[in-house]
Amino acid sequence: MANSKYEYVKSFEEEDEVMLPNLIVVRIKGRNFRRFSDVHKFEKPNDEKALNLMNTCAAAILEEYPDIVFSYGFRDEYSFVFKKKSAFYKRRASKILSVVVSLFSSVYVTKWKDYFPQMELRFPPSFQSRIITCASMEVLQAYLTWRQNDCHVQNQCNTCLWMLIKCGKSEREAQEVLKGTGKQEKNELLFQQFGINYKKLPPMFRQGSCVLRRAKRCKSEVEDIDKYKDGETLVKSPGRNVILVHSGNIASGSFWSEHSCLLKELGSFEEDINKVKPEYVKSFEFERKLLPSTWIVVRIDGRHFHGFSEEHEFEKPNDGQALNLMNSCAVAVMEEFKDVVFSYGVSDEFSFVLKRDSQFHDRHASGIVSVIVSFFSSMYVMKWKGFFPQKELKNPPPTFDGRAVCYPSKEILRDYLAWRQVDCHINNQYNTCFWMLVKSGKSKSEAQDYLKGTRAQEKSELLVQQFGIDYQTLPAMFRQGSSVFWDKEDPTERYGDGPDGKSRKKVVVEHCNIIEQSFWEAHPNILDEER
Repeated sequence: MANSKYEYVKSFEEEDEVMLPNLIVVRIKGRNFRRFSDVHKFEKPNDEKALNLMNTCAAAILEEYPDIVFSYGFRDEYSFVFKKKSAFYKRRASKILSVVVSLFSSVYVTKWKDYFPQMELRFPPSFQSRIITCASMEVLQAYLTWRQNDCHVQNQCNTCLWMLIKCGKSEREAQEVLKGTGKQEKNELLFQQFGINYKKLPPMFRQGSCVLRRAKRCKSEVEDIDKYKDGETLVKSPGRNVILVHSGNIASGSFWSEHSCLLKELGSFEEDINKVKPEYVKSFEFERKLLPSTWIVVRIDGRHFHGFSEEHEFEKPNDGQALNLMNSCAVAVMEEFKDVVFSYGVSDEFSFVLKRDSQFHDRHASGIVSVIVSFFSSMYVMKWKGFFPQKELKNPPPTFDGRAVCYPSKEILRDYLAWRQVDCHINNQYNTCFWMLVKSGKSKSEAQDYLKGTRAQEKSELLVQQFGIDYQTLPAMFRQGSSVFWDKEDPTERYGDGPDGKSRKKVVVEHCNIIEQSFWEAHPNILDEER
């Protein structure tokens, strides 16, 4: 094959399989959600609409991924538990955590208007995710106990904090009042100063929310939330096949026994536990720290994008607007995450290169991959209307998976990028021939048979002779993909009116040959290790 020279770079990819019999839990948590909630004026200490939006996202995850049988969330986090013998993405950690956080992010943006119809989404929500490998049901029980205990503690503290702030204290003063107080003292403070019986606050605030698979008739604790309105916002039910539950002890044997799907797919809890050491649970986090002093590449790929492109009637073999949407999202990623120094994209994939000495998320693979995938997914949905104003984004929304790979030298990193660009050439030439044959009347199977075994030169001749197309004159974006990087603007443009003579840097998108040395000589700062 034409790209065999560069395919050796695949050997740098590492396996990150979560081995059986470990149970898989994906925990996602909002990134910079304090700022996000402030900008969007969420009610403090709890915004019911925001929490129900999180619950809707969790329900969408269970609807889309049957291997997930249980989830628990509060505030800006959610944990998803996979069935015991799940083979989802062959149990590869990076794939699992990235597709979950990607879909969650996409749904969050698509459903925003359902809960906040009068408020524009000011900037993209993003989440980070990680895998917890539960070696036994006892570990899963400890993990769920830990998270629900955290919900209790955080909500009680935040309720006191915001009541004190609302009565006139500064945040620092309120924190000083609460410093060293215990659970009972906080309860007394709420009751005596504000007339609030903490135990009578909504269960969703105090206990968090469970989304799990629907079995028989819902019991009294199941909230059928599609029957009422909150102000002007229709609060929709979690989904056809899932239910929303607020329980005081999600890690109890009695709760588990009430739901047959949990017993069937996971097993039972032997004894209830009240206290658990967080350090014990954290020891089961599946974490891969990437090698120091290496170039990190995060490569994201669209999940089921063949069907997505057909559903949204993308032009074949290339849809310029769809590609420009991907490029626009890549630009946003580079502007948001300054450690990303270069990115290259084609079709439904993008590769993001982080600088060699990057300490982004302490070089933990899960944090790096998840936040980039999450941010990209949110941007894709937010920017959709700008590129497809006449097309509604259909369900399920776009999802991407990702992985991080380390490359030890600039030469090997450039070979990786060359591999992706050669792949772009090969795939685009084939797809151009394929779709021209289909448009001329052949079936897809006939077009495949016609092209089987043909070489690049033969494909070029086919396009010229049968369709009058000179392949080399097709748009460079189709043939060479898109390179996104920081570059200097015209040096006549200055910072304000200052005399310092500095030129402003901006992110640019170019469609050029990155295999040849000339590109890197023209842009030496991209991979400058001293930058």
